[in-house]
Amino acid sequence: MAFGLTGTDAEPHLSYGSYLRIPELLDLQKLLSDPPQHDELLFIVVHQVYELWFRQLLHELDAIVRRLADDDVLGAHRLLGRCTEIQRVLIAQIKVLQSMTPDDFLTFRDRLMPASGFQSAQFRCIEYLCGLKDASHLEHQSPGSPERDAMEARLRGPTLGEHFHALLRRRGLDASEEDHDRLVRALVGLYHDANANYDLYLLAEALVEFDQMFSLWRLHHVSMVERMIGAKPGTGGSEGVAYLRTTLDRRFFPDLWELRSSLSHRSRVT
Repeated sequence: MAFGLTGTDAEPHLSYGSYLRIPELLDLQKLLSDPPQHDELLFIVVHQVYELWFRQLLHELDAIVRRLADDDVLGAHRLLGRCTEIQRVLIAQIKVLQSMTPDDFLTFRDRLMPASGFQSAQFRCIEYLCGLKDASHLEHQSPGSPERDAMEARLRGPTLGEHFHALLRRRGLDASEEDHDRLVRALVGLYHDANANYDLYLLAEALVEFDQMFSLWRLHHVSMVERMIGAKPGTGGSEGVAYLRTTLDRRFFPDLWELRSSLSHRSRVT
């Protein structure tokens, strides 16, 4: 973290704090509990960090889409690896949040209502871009707000999976989105003859790993929420843990999971 940059005599001195806007950043944690409760700061910091990582994930996923459009398979593969590592960080943060006891959380939980992580626009944008397009989530954002506009744009736009399928078609695979069975057969063919299009195979596996890490995050998250609040409803009015459990089987790229049921053993010459 060496910041040795300096400006000219006419320019202000650039420091670590000014470059990263540390004073403004540290002014964003406003506790609502009165008197202030010790663990509310932890709760705010962890969720603000989540939103920063969501921003980075969207930044990377948009770059991946551009690389797929340019047939830069290995470039997309590299950035997908970064997204997966970010997911590992998000999962690790849950353990930090779990250091808070249920009693600690209850000292300030009522102050959060009706706010809820259910309302995270960036998280919904990630879901939309990756193929989970549930328009009902728009209802949690005010019409005309920047958050709703961003979600609506993602809802209208093509998904990461659709960009992947288009790349497969450009490479000669019969990855038809109009015929699901043909799409799965094309993916099975890719896996059975991975050496013929090894970059595409690596990309497909990177998509699966990213998808898997998101599923693991959901699993850890629902477990943490149940540990904190049990069967209580969410602060935003959702069913809480009961709702979160319904999200555990959601897949971004279901065809990449389905193809595994159709793979057969084939001897390889070494």
